[in-house]
Amino acid sequence: MKTVIIHGQNHEGSTCMVARELAHKVGGEVREFFLPRDFDKPCLGCYTCFQTELSHCPHYKELEPLAAAMLEADLLILESPVYVYHATGQMMSFLDHFGTWWVVHRPMPEMSGKQAVAISTAAGSGMKSTVRDMADSLEMWGIRKVYRLGVGVQATRPEEIPDRILETIHRKTDRLAERIRENADRRGCNRRAKMWFFIMRMAHRHFPPAEPDYGYWEKRGWHGKSRPWDAPIYKKREPAAASK
Repeated sequence: MKTVIIHGQNHEGSTCMVARELAHKVGGEVREFFLPRDFDKPCLGCYTCFQTELSHCPHYKELEPLAAAMLEADLLILESPVYVYHATGQMMSFLDHFGTWWVVHRPMPEMSGKQAVAISTAAGSGMKSTVRDMADSLEMWGIRKVYRLGVGVQATRPEEIPDRILETIHRKTDRLAERIRENADRRGCNRRAKMWFFIMRMAHRHFPPAEPDYGYWEKRGWHGKSRPWDAPIYKKREPAAASK
């Protein structure tokens, strides 16, 4: 299994620790990106991606390595500590660049073969709203299964977390890793995204075509019987080792 972690901050604190623990328990290859170190561009609101495609974004050169890694991964982990009851500005700015991936615009069929986790920790509270900030995008990208994990750690650094809370973290990541492994190699779409897909499909049939979204759907047969979560996904694979 290939896992990509997008960290919503540069420092390796409690939330980073939980994300790494989960990825380690799931197993397989892990790639990590830190915001803003690996991507620090705020969305300009120029609407270029909606009028053309994401590859025309002024920041695409810097964004492309992260986007490509997410499309290739089997598991996505987005993590952010609580900043004023929400995800970090760096994380939200990063997600702003993927508005066209939402199922109501031009969803990526690759997402239907993935699972994802939104993780947040705080010394006090605010995990629920912070996790929701990230889960909104994960769900609306059409990812089949999106898990949410929030933990109140009662500490500002990992080494200060009380033992009883560490035990809780270990139990939760154990259970979640097991669920992720059990649900690997399946296709589908979460109910929220599927509902919005059919709402938008109906809108396409009853209102004037809005390009380039309409043409994107038409080319893929989504106005007919085809669906993003039914399309075969061809992943790049390493060549098999020569037999001895």
